[in-house]
Amino acid sequence: MDMLASLLPAGVAYHAPVLIVIVPLIAAALAAFMPKGVWAWGVAMATSVIVAILAFGLLGQVGVHGAVSYDVGGWAPPHGIEIRLDNLNVPILILLGVLGVLSLVYALPSVADEIARKQQALFYSAFLVCFAGLIGVTVAGDAFNVFVFLEISSIATYTIIAMGVGKDRRALTASYNYLVLGTIGATFFVIGVGFLYMATGTLNMADMAAVLEQNGHNRVTQAAFAFIVVGLGLKAAMFPLHVWLPNAYAFAPNFVTVFLASTATKVAFYALVRFVFSIFHPEVAFVSMSFTWLFAVVGVVAMMVASVQAVFQTDARRLLAYSSVAQVGYMMLGLGMGTAAGLSAGLLHLMNHALMKGALFMALGAFALNFGVRQVKDLAGLGKTMPASAMAFTVAGLSLVGVPLTVGFTSKWYLVTAALERGWWWAVAALMISSLLALAYVARLLAAIWMENAPSHHGEAAQRRLAPWMMMVPMVILAAANVYFFFHADPLVGLARAAADAVMGGR
Repeated sequence: MDMLASLLPAGVAYHAPVLIVIVPLIAAALAAFMPKGVWAWGVAMATSVIVAILAFGLLGQVGVHGAVSYDVGGWAPPHGIEIRLDNLNVPILILLGVLGVLSLVYALPSVADEIARKQQALFYSAFLVCFAGLIGVTVAGDAFNVFVFLEISSIATYTIIAMGVGKDRRALTASYNYLVLGTIGATFFVIGVGFLYMATGTLNMADMAAVLEQNGHNRVTQAAFAFIVVGLGLKAAMFPLHVWLPNAYAFAPNFVTVFLASTATKVAFYALVRFVFSIFHPEVAFVSMSFTWLFAVVGVVAMMVASVQAVFQTDARRLLAYSSVAQVGYMMLGLGMGTAAGLSAGLLHLMNHALMKGALFMALGAFALNFGVRQVKDLAGLGKTMPASAMAFTVAGLSLVGVPLTVGFTSKWYLVTAALERGWWWAVAALMISSLLALAYVARLLAAIWMENAPSHHGEAAQRRLAPWMMMVPMVILAAANVYFFFHADPLVGLARAAADAVMGGR
């Protein structure tokens, strides 16, 4: 941590909490005026590298000095705007930074294939706005700015999904459906924040928590809790508020799906954890209001129902989209346990799932670029024609199932252990059944890739084709990470435990 803390020069380190938000916003304006798409990509690529460096530097600062607070404009909280970093949100920043870099390396050939040349600069500009919004949600120390950045990221997301209309006209309807439901979620969330402000007289989240702890809870705060859970639950694709996600993932440009599947729902889940545990406190959410059953039951139902839906999908991207809903269920189950062990297991699965889905959607994008395939049956024979991409897909798919020697097994093991500590045998049974269902739908994909012959419409099916190296490199890195972090689990497990302890206090 000392080495990471010294990663940034002193002046940069002091302002890093605000720079990590401002840099992508400035870069977004710059990218919009680039005359060529590749120049805008260069701006976005440089920005993501800067964000990743700042994120690691902030991880070092938090590791050495504890929570970091930055007063925007010099006005001290709770009256001024606060950016606050601790062990809960810094791992999310690391995730955003690393996945931002890898996704943008992957983006250049993918975006060139799917987005009209004249629109590419605006596309990268909108992506950077989305990127800045997700970072802002993660670092904001007051509830209203969480809403502001949530909407910044959402509006930009609607845009970059809709820009896939040139390749697939269904991208426009997917974006519109997401816009309608996302607006409903944002409305619920801001109403909840309004109720909290009414009850506490402040928007600063730390101040809210202190007031609620001192004055207790009433019907107003209970209403606030319900509105916030629904609003953030919709953004996180919590069952049954997930209906926007399958079409958004299926019809967005491949690069957009890679990035959103790896980051967007994770940031919303982080925000939900922040409000449930930091503001309302576990004793209130899980004892006074008895919300354990809500998150746990919703998580288990998502694991089962979404997995069954995935089994019957014929579109490979929709299949993985429903799988993502099921995986959010795993995270919700960990949250619903109301213990440090359960929450750390859920957060560990959050990080591991980003590695799995990033690699899986990258591989599907490579298949689509070379052969234009998206149906499960059209994946036939790709193990022979694109062996490297198929192998990366296989490793990530096995990790999704939870096969030993992959990170998927690690996080499911911690979830099972946490459930047993609570005596929740029914949750363990649900985890096992959901994993068997995951095996069923992943087996369909792998059987098509490795055990069936390529159809004639693949054209040069008998010849091996490599995906462009800019797509292969991040794909292989993420696939390898699924194995590496099984054997070297301590860094991710340590981050997850520290994050849980930051809001649970070791409970």
